Amino acid sequence: MDQIQHKFIDTRGMKLHLAEIGTGPLVVIFIHGFPEIWYSWRHQMTAVANAGFRAIAPDLIGYGLSEKHKDLENTCLDDFLADILTILDSFEIPKAFLIGKDFGAWAVNLFTLQHPGRVSGVVTLGLPFIPSSHRKLHQHPEGFYIFRWMEPGRAEADFGRFDVKTVVRNIYILFSRSENPIAEEGQEIMDLVDPSTPLPPWFSEDDLATYATLYERSGFEGPLQVPYRSMHKMAALIDPKIEVPTLTITGESDYTLKFPGFEEFVRSGRVKECVPDLEIIFLPEGTHFVQEQFPEQVNQLIKTFLKKHT
Repeated sequence: MDQIQHKFIDTRGMKLHLAEIGTGPLVVIFIHGFPEIWYSWRHQMTAVANAGFRAIAPDLIGYGLSEKHKDLENTCLDDFLADILTILDSFEIPKAFLIGKDFGAWAVNLFTLQHPGRVSGVVTLGLPFIPSSHRKLHQHPEGFYIFRWMEPGRAEADFGRFDVKTVVRNIYILFSRSENPIAEEGQEIMDLVDPSTPLPPWFSEDDLATYATLYERSGFEGPLQVPYRSMHKMAALIDPKIEVPTLTITGESDYTLKFPGFEEFVRSGRVKECVPDLEIIFLPEGTHFVQEQFPEQVNQLIKTFLKKHT
């Protein structure tokens, strides 16, 4: 951790914070999801750097130490794709491996569709690429957390009843479960966590404090906009195919597998219609946060993939 360096570059007229470790021409770029920041890749960055790769992990705009969005309402996932391209161009990196989790996995897959010549390979944690035609989020009930967080002002009111540290704590607990976070009528998402519930054993109070400090700085406005409140701006793609080597590492207890139709699409092999060169590895007992829960296993899988395709 002490060897990780921090710097800022300009993207779209805003300051983008980057954490970096390692040197050389072989580059791995890590893209986080929510409620994460660059720090969620701490174990993987050190591991790939020790294996001879240069690791770069941004705090996406609106997160962590990066600047807040200047035009929040018009921000969408496409802006983060532009930021990935800025990272490559700023450091004159012709090609890189991309690793993403949660909506960060959407970002690296969409970037690969747009710029296949700049991508050596893709690793996603959680789910592989699932095109919009196979997403059936509308089948969830009204209390589904994504629907609640898409609604302007609702999450702000819910989160505002607690300090930032408690909000991050609750989300980590919720997303570590195997059930989809769904609130009943008259209940909010934060109410799904009993205050006495302990943190997952692999997530320390020091880790929580690090996240809380950075979310106190950034707030939740940016994360609520991207991905949740800008999902409608994602264009439907016609016959998309990820043509680069791809690895997906999924926890058997990742709640996103229970999104309608997702598990069947993945386990049936139909996903390879969209990602022909795909390897999927399921980790028993793995949750939504496999890279923090089982860092040694995930690190080894990533290093094996990187070396195979270098």
